[in-house]
Amino acid sequence: MDFTVITALIGIAATLSGIILGWSARAKEAKNEVRKDAEIDTVIRTDMEYLKRGVDDIRIEQKAQGQRMDTMGERLSRVEESSKQAHKRIDRIEQKGE
Repeated sequence: MDFTVITALIGIAATLSGIILGWSARAKEAKNEVRKDAEIDTVIRTDMEYLKRGVDDIRIEQKAQGQRMDTMGERLSRVEESSKQAHKRIDRIEQKGE
């Protein structure tokens, strides 16, 4: 074999090995990118679930607070009505005493 043929074969082999190594490195990099994207997506989903639960808890608490406010409003109305009646009775007693 001639020196030029050997040199050409070595060059072809080096080119092919470079292509193969480059391709495999790119495949590894792509897998790592997918893994990192999946990790980020998982963190985001976990955070979103945490926020959803927090919002649900706030809604439940807000509903309970609304119910307490309704109850307080009813009680206040009753107390006002009772106070109004008591004032009427006091006025009648004062009128009898005059």
